Amino acid sequence: MEITDYITNDFKAIDSQETIAAVKDFFNDMSYSHFPVIENEIYIGCLSSDDIETFDDDKKIIDYKYTLEGFFTKTDSIWLEVLEVFAKNHTNLIPVLDKNNIYVGYYEIEDIMSFFHETPFLKEQGRIIKVKKGILDYSMAQITQIVESNNGKLLGLFISESDTESVEVTIKITFGAINEIIQTFRRYNYEITSEHNEDDYINNLKERSDYLDKYLNM
Repeated sequence: MEITDYITNDFKAIDSQETIAAVKDFFNDMSYSHFPVIENEIYIGCLSSDDIETFDDDKKIIDYKYTLEGFFTKTDSIWLEVLEVFAKNHTNLIPVLDKNNIYVGYYEIEDIMSFFHETPFLKEQGRIIKVKKGILDYSMAQITQIVESNNGKLLGLFISESDTESVEVTIKITFGAINEIIQTFRRYNYEITSEHNEDDYINNLKERSDYLDKYLNM
């Protein structure tokens, strides 16, 4: 299934000549954080449900054109790009424009998350490993090489956390010996931030700690 299959037109875009009172009623009945506004069939921006609460009922949307937010996505955008627009604009709805910038409908966040859940990264069984390293030292190519050199197969990886000093990469793999992969990451100076029952290094540290506690308590 293509992500464009999730474009919907269940509700028509708001016309810029619509009254504030009517649009307030629309938002009261729906759970959208934003909704697209068109003027002469051209998309001109998204109206925020929070903003409209402060507008005068007897005025029109066009009177508040300066408050519209201009985010959108395109029909040829991949699902990661669409998710990025959702995240950056704190919205649960994104207008969709075609290659000629003509408004064609909108995406809802619930539908895009359903699409995401059908990707192999989430749908297929596998194991999650999180590794951390200096922002100037990590390498996606190296991470892939470490996994595959231990007979692991990647389902996907992404940067899950980042600051000015380091990045954390979340990796989902299938096949491969988890412990060997983990130890190889350590040899390349990656910190393992996820917990694994198969981790011999942690298990050995725990055994030594337990032994030391027992010795000190004798």
